[in-house]
Amino acid sequence: MPFVAIGIILQQIKLRKMKNTFLLIALFFVSFMGYAVQNDSTVVDSMVVTNAPVQDKDIFSNLSFSFKNYKDKRTAKPLETGSTTLKNDNIITEEQYVAIKFKKEGEQNWITQYFSTSDNKMVIENLEENKFYDYYLGAGNDTNNITFNTKEGTFNTLSFSVFENFSAKGKEEAGKLFWGLELDKIEKIKEHYPNATYSIKYNTKIGKKQNAANPEKSPWIKVDDISLNTVSYSIKDLEGGESYVYKVGIHLDDNHTIWSDSGKFSAERTWGIFKLLVLIGALGMFIFGMKIMSESLQQAAGSRLRNMLGSITSNRFKGVLTGFGITSIVQSSSVTTVMTVSFVNAGLMTLRQSAGVMMGANIGTTITGWLILIFGFKVSLSSYALIFIAFGAPLLFFAKSKAKTWAGAIIGFALLFMGLGELKNAVPELGADSALVQFFIDFKDVWYGPVMFVFLGALVTVVIQSSSAAMALTLTMVAGGVIPFEVASAMILGENIGTTITAELASLIGNVHAKRSARIHSLFNIIGVTWALLLFPFILDGILYFIGAADPSNPTADESTVGLALFHTVFNTLNVIILIWFVPQIVKIAEKTVKSKGGADEEFHLDFIGTGILNTPELSILEAKKELAKFGKITSKMSKFTQQLLVEKNKKERGNLYAKLEKYETITDRVEIEIANYLNKVAEGEMTEEASKRVRGMNSIANDLERIGDIFFQISKTLERKDAEKIWFSPTQRTNLQEMFKLIDEAFDVMTTNLNAHKDSVSIIDANNAEIKINNKRNELRNEYLKNMEDPEFNIQSGMIYNDIFYSCEKIGDHIINVTEAIVGEI
Repeated sequence: MPFVAIGIILQQIKLRKMKNTFLLIALFFVSFMGYAVQNDSTVVDSMVVTNAPVQDKDIFSNLSFSFKNYKDKRTAKPLETGSTTLKNDNIITEEQYVAIKFKKEGEQNWITQYFSTSDNKMVIENLEENKFYDYYLGAGNDTNNITFNTKEGTFNTLSFSVFENFSAKGKEEAGKLFWGLELDKIEKIKEHYPNATYSIKYNTKIGKKQNAANPEKSPWIKVDDISLNTVSYSIKDLEGGESYVYKVGIHLDDNHTIWSDSGKFSAERTWGIFKLLVLIGALGMFIFGMKIMSESLQQAAGSRLRNMLGSITSNRFKGVLTGFGITSIVQSSSVTTVMTVSFVNAGLMTLRQSAGVMMGANIGTTITGWLILIFGFKVSLSSYALIFIAFGAPLLFFAKSKAKTWAGAIIGFALLFMGLGELKNAVPELGADSALVQFFIDFKDVWYGPVMFVFLGALVTVVIQSSSAAMALTLTMVAGGVIPFEVASAMILGENIGTTITAELASLIGNVHAKRSARIHSLFNIIGVTWALLLFPFILDGILYFIGAADPSNPTADESTVGLALFHTVFNTLNVIILIWFVPQIVKIAEKTVKSKGGADEEFHLDFIGTGILNTPELSILEAKKELAKFGKITSKMSKFTQQLLVEKNKKERGNLYAKLEKYETITDRVEIEIANYLNKVAEGEMTEEASKRVRGMNSIANDLERIGDIFFQISKTLERKDAEKIWFSPTQRTNLQEMFKLIDEAFDVMTTNLNAHKDSVSIIDANNAEIKINNKRNELRNEYLKNMEDPEFNIQSGMIYNDIFYSCEKIGDHIINVTEAIVGEI
């Protein structure tokens, strides 16, 4: 300040140089003092709050926050961001504006939002869910004069998505709920809300609807004060067979409870009609998984897989080793037999090869008996079904169709064994005190006792759907002294018959070859059990003698269990050794007992291309040319089916047309693979340059024709979606598409003519003219479509499907012209 005074005095005198010097010094010290003052206070945004005690203003009498996720406009699914609403119906400040200054915990940047006290609501937008925020409240008469309180508060954006691994499992007249939270979020909740606990509320599915209509009816049942360290909770005394809905909540304080999304489960019933239906449903899952796996294998399996399987099971002896190895690894003969039936159904194995594999599976399943005996446990493949799906599901998102078909095979494989697992869970348990078991035990000493016990073993295996599980039950009963060694041995024979039901079920949706493969398995086991029953007393005496039973007439429990496992192994091994020499005869019996129904019951075969290559490449190329001409007719039929779909109104007929298009698409895939394999074999020999050029052209033609089949199938799926969503074409749109398909048919006529004609007589002019007409029609429809989109009454959904179809037709036209270009050598 003295320097300021001196500067003023000098201003009064005319000492110019000294005056300017002191003015500069004064200005410097004034700035320095201002900087010091600023460092003695705390800055809140642009507002300055001094360190002197400030009396906080009362702005809200009871402030509460509520967070809500944004939703995707197209799918209505919640997003990871949302908005927080401040309840402002309890504002008590007299200022005109209130403000909130907030930041995410751990960050430095503060954000300030202002609201008029006259606003109906105060909303903070674009907040990330499941986070904690620090905040200050302020008020003022204008946004440039806001005084913030010094007391810091915290609000959160916790939402339903904070819960992880959210699931429930129905139990017998009960249910168990599971959930989880990330550890850091639990710690944060405990830090800010020390008294926080979990809450659960549940209701029946019907009760939920009634309560929504009238809150006084069917109130939700609530369970409070569950520790935050808990990750599961059992609800008991529920109504068996009833469907329940529930929510898990985090009770933070009296004003805040964060509820999860709704979950549901069904309380299981005791055995009855409901469990019978569950059993049928599990059987349906089993068959459905088998169907998916078989169909996917047919699409995905190329020549490499076929050759690999053929080399593994090139004869019946290698097949036995293959079946034994697979069954020993997966610990289930059902796995091996079901896979074998599927491979036969897909054309990857012959009947003779499958016979050897199934024989080996019977020996392999005896390993389970020893594992149960020694270690007391059994590996269940159904436990790993979700792991198979984890490997298969990502393949669904690959662009290549090959990957998607393998995904279907893997997922179908998993679903199949999930179904088997559900079958085991759905059947009634046949324990030692079961009336059915006791009934057969009463007939132990009668002469026909072994036969009855064979039927008992078969029945148990049919019900349980696992010969290994039946074996475990039998061993347990023997070890407990419930049934004698002789009865258990007869039951083991019956279990060998009962296990054939697995392959028989798997073949129900297969072709005639799959059914014959399953029949071979049944014949093998039935014949084996027959000769074993005839020699039953002698085999048992030999087993007991071998294990050194102290009293063969009354072996101990330990001797009986070891003898039972040994009997199982000896019987199956001897059966293979005896019957492996009669595989051709067993195959013939299977072929006679399972008659082909023709049509879809047989595999698709090419008409002109055989298994061998003709003497000269030129003759082989001629055969391939005939097959390509037939291939062209197949694809042209798909155009007729698609046109019928545009006008057909009968739902059943439309379903038949969809099925036909799907079947023809599969045929085009198979034909393309077979022709490509044939041409590759032809190319391995010596060829002229002209023949080599024609082979390349034929490969291109096969590829284009297969792509045409794919496009028609895609169009059928588009029309199927249109039907499901009840979207209708206008008469004009339908007429335009019919005109486009008419041009496609004209192009097909030219293409099929050229495929049947001699190469030198083929002219590309007619094909080019047909292609130009298709392109012009496409341009006309596109311009009309774009113009119609300007009309506000234009149906966008039908327009998009309409646009997809006429563009797909243009793509078909491109592939048709490619065929003719390949014929004349322009590739």
